[in-house]
Amino acid sequence: MTPNQTLVNEGKDMTHSRRALGCLLLAGLLVGTSPGSMAIANAGSQDQSLGIQSTVSLPSHAQGNPPPWSGKAFRQGVVAVANPYAAEAGAQILEDGGNAVDAAVAIAYALNVVEPQSAGIGGGGFMMIHLAETGETVAIDSRERAPAGATPDMFVGVPNPSLQGVAVGVPGMVRGTEMALERYGNLSLTRTLQPAIKLADAGFAATPRYSEASCSSRARNSPETEAYFCPGGVPPAVGSLVQNKPLAETFRLIATNGADCFYVYMPEKGCDIAKGIVEGQRFNRPQAPNGKGGSMTFADLENYQATLRTPVESTYRGYKIRAMSSPSSGGLTVTQMLKMLERLPIGDESQGFGFGSTKTVNVMVDAMRLAFADRSVWMGDSDFVPEPSRGLLHPDYVALRGAEIVPGARITPNPTPGDPRPFEDPDAEAGTLIPTAEPVTGPGETTTHFSVIDKWGNLVSYTNTIESGHGIGVFAGYRGTAASFRNFGFLLNNELTDFNLTPTVNPYTGGPGFNDVQPGKRPRSSMTPTLILTPDGKPLVAFGSPGGSTIINSVFNVALNLIDHKMTIQDAIDAPRVSVTSAASSVSLENGFPQGTVDGLRGLGYTVSTGADIGSVQAVVVDPKTGKQYGGADSRREGTVIGLPRPRSS
Repeated sequence: MTPNQTLVNEGKDMTHSRRALGCLLLAGLLVGTSPGSMAIANAGSQDQSLGIQSTVSLPSHAQGNPPPWSGKAFRQGVVAVANPYAAEAGAQILEDGGNAVDAAVAIAYALNVVEPQSAGIGGGGFMMIHLAETGETVAIDSRERAPAGATPDMFVGVPNPSLQGVAVGVPGMVRGTEMALERYGNLSLTRTLQPAIKLADAGFAATPRYSEASCSSRARNSPETEAYFCPGGVPPAVGSLVQNKPLAETFRLIATNGADCFYVYMPEKGCDIAKGIVEGQRFNRPQAPNGKGGSMTFADLENYQATLRTPVESTYRGYKIRAMSSPSSGGLTVTQMLKMLERLPIGDESQGFGFGSTKTVNVMVDAMRLAFADRSVWMGDSDFVPEPSRGLLHPDYVALRGAEIVPGARITPNPTPGDPRPFEDPDAEAGTLIPTAEPVTGPGETTTHFSVIDKWGNLVSYTNTIESGHGIGVFAGYRGTAASFRNFGFLLNNELTDFNLTPTVNPYTGGPGFNDVQPGKRPRSSMTPTLILTPDGKPLVAFGSPGGSTIINSVFNVALNLIDHKMTIQDAIDAPRVSVTSAASSVSLENGFPQGTVDGLRGLGYTVSTGADIGSVQAVVVDPKTGKQYGGADSRREGTVIGLPRPRSS
């Protein structure tokens, strides 16, 4: 049986066991999701409103019953989003004639309103687009850039730099969404902004996740954000009305004047957003000594441009894998891990490689350790450094690295980075590893991801972020007369702490670290929007995850679940995950693994922590034979699937 035949076997009974489910539709790619989603976004909901009329009442599937869209096929489009309101915004755009790109843009702006701690126009991301008509997959890079005044040592001696203006990169989302619509959309930026404007202006009912995050220390880092997110030291009650009228006005300015209104200071047009960004990133955390603001100027904003990228492409057991390329490390790292395990019979229970077994988790962990060792020194913004992307995935290099993985044993001592340069260029000579300190980057534990398919078969996998929860905890804005504050309602990112926080040395070249700060450079990212396609290039699934560096491992886990363990899309998302984000042998496991696996890993010498919360995968799926569409979302957040057409009311 070919890999594609395995993925498209049709299932007959959705109540079968997990083993039977593994043989369902697209190797399980076809079942949808999320115990945590809200009633507004049920596939069968008739409430198509946004704003204060929406409800946060939990539907039955949130109490342990199957989600209403699980296994349900659609024809007119599907959205899978980490928040119900944003899912509704995307679904409405699809219903109004928009394509997957239009819906993705609407979702991204809506998430700025309802999931502001994770993403928004103060940050950036990667939008991967698969075009049904041509079969081409492209990626729009709207990653933040370092300002012209940035230096490799700018974080040295700065306490908690991720909470200060020095961490703010030039935001890219607005330029990126503008590029996406101009090149691939059906609708205007003005039209796609309307759902987000309505949500910000009329308000929405606070969801449990919104309320839970609202009084974090980051949300309270400045007086304005504390007053908005945690008024009186108390988070908004679940179900209470949340409005952001300054953000609604900001969106209206962009809708009226285009992206230039965000990036160019034009007070004669009322476009003063750029002033709010420049002034806001000067925040030097006055409540702590030795604070440091950023160096961003109006010129840095004016000069920002989004970039069109070609995704990393590889194969795994016959399937094509396309994932985000530089400045993300995600595509290279995920595909390198997959290729290192391809020689092993993952999924074969008779050989001890069933899901969650000690042997399976053991080899997954060591693949992560090897790939993250390489990532630490060889991956960065390839516009600035000679990232050896072909060498890292060269079959001989992957075989050399993967040979260290021995089932039933732990790689010891911890793996060191390899040298892929001779596999990149046959004339290059291998270098000698010199002792260097391991690079240190800042936090990156939030972000959001969503996936969309439209009725024409176009797909979008979009990961968007402001880095840590609530970014630096500061709104874009500036002081006016009488100490008034002109607030633009969106948070500024702390993306530059994804660079190495101190200058480093590449242990093979002896030169500066590939992820050291440089003016205009984009910091290395872990965001990994991904597509799995048939051997002949027909799309099967678009997915991705938030979660800092664990994003890479969430995508890796789900890819193995789908391809090797033959799970349905919902099982693949719901299954417990394992993560290691360095060469060390400290393993994080979500709850749900057998105790025998935990004990087995410890017996091999790993340090194992349980109870982790790793990622939040949202996915859409298409059956290439029938054209039927499916969705899956993650209960680790408020994952929501809406499929079209919606059922008619009786």
